[in-house]
This record gives sequence, structure tokens and C-alpha cells, in this order.
Amino acid sequence: MTQKKSPTLEDSLAEISALIEKMEHGELTLEQSLEHFERGIKLIKHAQKILTEAEQKVQVLMQNNGNEELTPYAVEDKENNHGTA
Repeated sequence: MTQKKSPTLEDSLAEISALIEKMEHGELTLEQSLEHFERGIKLIKHAQKILTEAEQKVQVLMQNNGNEELTPYAVEDKENNHGTA
């Protein structure tokens, strides 16, 4: 028996967007609209779960970092660095 793979956050958001677009178009029956709504709710709950898990991972990483101060990541501006060596 094969197990269904859970959709990624990006896949969930894309499907939610597609469902909303179909529902806003106004050509669905009431039953189809309700089915789309129900699927959207499931996808939103799934996306929230993914985000909560990611937030928890970040919190663990921050705790494991201890009291060390984190330095922001800075992207160098290539235009300002031209001609300097």
C-alpha cells in the first residue's frame, strides 16, 4: 500500500489560489463551491501546520545558539564595489 505524499507549502498555496479563482469566476454549482471551500479549509490547515513546525524549528535553532549575538546577513552592493580592490 502506497502512502500519499503531503503537499508542500508552495503546492498548498498554489492550490488554494486556484480554488479561490475558480470560486470567484462564479460558474460552479453550489455543491462544487462547497467542495472547493472544504478542500481550501483542509489546505489552509495543512499550510498552518507546516508554518508552525517551521517556526518551532527556528525557535529551537535560536535556543541552541545560546546567548551568541547573531549578525545580520549583508549582501554587498556590487555597483559600489566596482573599481575598488
